[in-house]
Amino acid sequence: MNIKIKIGTLADIVTIGAQIPEFDRVTTLERLKARLDGADHLILVAKIEDAIVGYKVGYQLSDETFYSWIGGVIPTHRNHGIATLLLKHQEHWAIEAGFKKIKVKSMNRYPHMLKMLISNGYKIVCVEGGADTEERKIVFSKPLGDKCE
Repeated sequence: MNIKIKIGTLADIVTIGAQIPEFDRVTTLERLKARLDGADHLILVAKIEDAIVGYKVGYQLSDETFYSWIGGVIPTHRNHGIATLLLKHQEHWAIEAGFKKIKVKSMNRYPHMLKMLISNGYKIVCVEGGADTEERKIVFSKPLGDKCE
C-alpha cells in the first residue's frame, strides 16, 4: 500500500470528516475556520492513489506548544498504520516549526487512539470532565526534539 502524506485543505477535512463515523458532530467548514483562524496550523491528509483516507489537523497553542486537535482514518483503511504515519509527520513538522511539545486530548471511548498515543511516547498529564467516564477528556503531552527518544 503506497500511502502519501500531503498538506490538505479545509475542504478536504470536511469531505473526509463526513466519513469518520465516531465523530458525533459534523466537521463543518465554519467550525474549522473558527478554530484555526489566526493560529499557525497544519492540515495533513493521507492519500492512497488519489483518494484521501485520513487526516490530522493541529494548531499553535503557544510559542512552545502545538495542539493536535482532530484527525481520523476512514474505517476501510484502518489498521494499516495510517494514523501513526500522520502523527509522525505532524511531530516532525512541529519540531521544524520550533515547537517544544505537542498536546492532544482523547477519550476512553477511543481506545485505539489512546493506545497509539501511549505507544508513541505521549504521557497523560490530566483528565478533564465529569461523571461519565466515556466522555472525560484525557490530556496527553509529549516533549519534542529530545534526541534520546
